[in-house]
Amino acid sequence: MAVSTYKKAMGYLYGIGASVVILGALFKLMHWPGASVMLIVGLGAEALIFFASAFEPVGEDLDWSLVYPELAGGQGVAKKGKKEEPKDAEGLLSKKLDNLLKDAKIDGELMASLGNSIKNFEGAAKGISPTVDSMAATKKYGEEMSIAAAQMESASKQASINAETVENASKLKEQMQSLASNLSSLNGVYGGMLTAMNKK
Repeated sequence: MAVSTYKKAMGYLYGIGASVVILGALFKLMHWPGASVMLIVGLGAEALIFFASAFEPVGEDLDWSLVYPELAGGQGVAKKGKKEEPKDAEGLLSKKLDNLLKDAKIDGELMASLGNSIKNFEGAAKGISPTVDSMAATKKYGEEMSIAAAQMESASKQASINAETVENASKLKEQMQSLASNLSSLNGVYGGMLTAMNKK
């Protein structure tokens, strides 16, 4: 029997044995009749399958370093048949990186220009800083002036209320004096009436 056919047959046996065991467990959980027989058959089949798998031929390990030389610690076989030294690999990587930078048109001049742009931006940012501080101070001053104006308006209203209160108090005093005078006159009239009545 070929190895591939044997593996295929074992795959079928694993699946069938496992399905019988699962069905037996289901029958046992549901307390259906025949559960014990199914479990015995299923577990027995699995035991036989695992016993047979012990004699399964071991497959050859694939040498992945033939496909990925990095797995062999950089000692993979080169296309021309000679081993590539780690230094050669580093040089090749450096060369590839240089080519990528060249293709992207990234050179020393561009990097220097980028550095200058960053410095210019930093200088501009420092120049903007006083303006930003000045704007913040102006905003704070405006807020404080608004608060002062509101307080002055409130004080003005309070002064107006106080003036009205004083005026009302003055009027009330005058009215009280008038009332006292009227009461005094009435008192004199009633006194005169009582005196006249007593004389009779």
